Amino acid sequence: MYQIDEILDRLRLNEEIAQKFFEVEVRILSTLHFTDLFERLLTEIRDKFSIPYVWISLVDDSSVSDLIDEVAASEVVRERLNLIRKMDFLSLVGNTGKPLLANKDLGPFYRLLPEGKTYLIRSLAIAPIILDDCIIGSLNCADGSDLRYAPGMDTTLLERLAVKVSIALSNVTAHERIRLAASRDPLTGLLNRRAMEAVLTREFDRAKRYGQGLSVLFLDLDHFKSINDRYGHDVGDAVLIYVSGLLQKLCRSSDVAARFGGDELFIILPSTQFIAARTFAERAKRHLQDHPFVSEGIQIPVSFSVGIADLWESGAPDLSTLIRLADGMLLASKRDRRRDVQVIDLQIRADRGRESEKG
Repeated sequence: MYQIDEILDRLRLNEEIAQKFFEVEVRILSTLHFTDLFERLLTEIRDKFSIPYVWISLVDDSSVSDLIDEVAASEVVRERLNLIRKMDFLSLVGNTGKPLLANKDLGPFYRLLPEGKTYLIRSLAIAPIILDDCIIGSLNCADGSDLRYAPGMDTTLLERLAVKVSIALSNVTAHERIRLAASRDPLTGLLNRRAMEAVLTREFDRAKRYGQGLSVLFLDLDHFKSINDRYGHDVGDAVLIYVSGLLQKLCRSSDVAARFGGDELFIILPSTQFIAARTFAERAKRHLQDHPFVSEGIQIPVSFSVGIADLWESGAPDLSTLIRLADGMLLASKRDRRRDVQVIDLQIRADRGRESEKG
């Protein structure tokens, strides 16, 4: 009788666990947003199964690497996301796609932990995530008990969940790429003008509501027409991509870089005042000076003029005024640059004239 009761208790427990897995699957399969998928997955598993440590590992050069920045913008995910080299990941997890349980010699697995985290774990479950037949990362669960994830335990439900995560990820990735295509400039990968204006509207309203800083930068590449005329439009496009990539690297996760049109670029810097915005522009200019663009072994100097407008310093009453002020500062910057070039040109001519007289 005791054995029958024990068996029935075990069956009920298994049914409860299976039901929880099913509920998690339903939650993740119903989302179409990349960030929401990981937020729901991490939160649901932690709460439903009372697992103290749940996080995601993603291979840094995987097929979803271009979407990782969007995931990292979520505080929930950022705290529980680990990027790892594919070679290091496969050396730990293998390439079978099967869940891995471990409760001894966990030291090497610490490379899977989110950066800066020191989880006190004694057992670990790793469920590989697969996309397009390639392992791109894993869902990781860990506990302070060495009995929670002991090797040899049945991993059927965990394996099934990993399959559902892979299906959800495939759906979400397809949806996100369509969404990004509608909001991104196809050449540079920056936000297009329409998406930029939507973001700027949101940040403007937020800055006004909470009294936070907000600065915008209007950039225009110098002598861009000359580059196109001399080297061809393919090189001109490559220069735009080069500068856009630099700006994206300099941006914080909260900053936004966009292509306003042609060779005009636009940067939104939330919680930023004029001095910090000017420092941002100076850093970008110095980098371009120190690292000229190179095409087929030819160095092509690249620079830009910039107009900066600080929401509170400018006193802009609305969004259009803020953009117009930044554009006005850009035009003033270009006039000053042309004036400097004219002065240098006149000086060169004067020097040549004196040399001719001496001759």
